[in-house]
Amino acid sequence: MTTLLDRVRRYGDLHADNAGIAATPIRGLGTVRATAPSGLVHAISQPLVCLVLQGAKQVIMGAQSFDFAAGDSLLITADVPTVSQVTRASAAEPYLSLVLILDPVLISDLMVEMKAAPLADCAAVRVEPTDAEVADAADRLMRLLDRPASVPVLQAQLLREMHYWLLAGRHGAAIRRLGLPEGPARRIARAVAKLRADFAEPLPVGELAALAGMSPSSFHQHFKAVTSLSPLQFQKQLRLIEARRLMTAEAAAPAEAAFAVGYESVSQFTREYGRLFGLPPARDARALRRWAAA
Repeated sequence: MTTLLDRVRRYGDLHADNAGIAATPIRGLGTVRATAPSGLVHAISQPLVCLVLQGAKQVIMGAQSFDFAAGDSLLITADVPTVSQVTRASAAEPYLSLVLILDPVLISDLMVEMKAAPLADCAAVRVEPTDAEVADAADRLMRLLDRPASVPVLQAQLLREMHYWLLAGRHGAAIRRLGLPEGPARRIARAVAKLRADFAEPLPVGELAALAGMSPSSFHQHFKAVTSLSPLQFQKQLRLIEARRLMTAEAAAPAEAAFAVGYESVSQFTREYGRLFGLPPARDARALRRWAAA
C-alpha cells in the first residue's frame, strides 16, 4: 500500500531543486527533502504547517528552540524570523516533509461555519503530533498529483478539508489567530506582503501603516508583537536572506548582491551580513557552496 511518505518521497525525488524543495501544482503545497544534516538556514517564514514524515529538524525562533521528527507537525502562524536545521537525514533515509502555506481567507470562512470561538493561542511557532485526519487529507492531496487533470477540479475542496481538520485538531486554537479578518495578525500581514514584494525599495512606514489601517505608532507596536521584529529589522533580514541566496545560488559577488537588494553601502551590508550570519559575505557564500557540493 502506498503511503503519504512514499508519495512525498517519490515526488521529491522527481522534482526537488538544489535546495531540496519541490513545489506542486496544488496551491501552497510543496515537499522538502534532505539527504544529509544541513547547515543553518535563516528565513522569515510565512504562516504554514509542516508535516514531518521522515528524519528530524530543529527550528529556532528567538530564544525558543523546537525539535521535531517523523509524526510531528510544525505550525507557524505569523511572518516570523526562524533559523532551521535538518538534524537527522541520510541518503538511505532522507529527511522528508510536506509543507502547506495556510490560507487566512479559507480559515475565516471555516471559523464562521464551525462557530469557532475567536480566541487564539498567541504562540507563533509550535510543534504537536500530526492529527490522523490531517495526514489523511494530505495523502489525498498528494494522490491528486498522479492524475494532473484532477488538480484544478478537486484541489479546492481537499485544501478546504485539510484546513478544517487543522482547525479541528491540536493546532486549532493557534490557527484561529489567522482567521480574524480585522485582527492584528491579518492587518499586519497586509503590510508584510508589501514589504516582501518591495523589500529592495526605501521603507514606506506611512504607507505600510495605512495598509494595516493603523497609526504609525500603533503599527510599529503591533508589527513587532506579530513578527518579533521592527519593520526596519524585518526589511533588513529580507534583504540579507535574498543577498545570501544570490551569492550562493547565482554566484553573485558581495557588492553585486548588496546593490541588488537595496543597499547603498557595501561596508554597511558587510557589517549587517556578518551580524546575522556570523561570517563576512564572501566567506559565508564559499562555505555554503562547499557544503552544497559535498
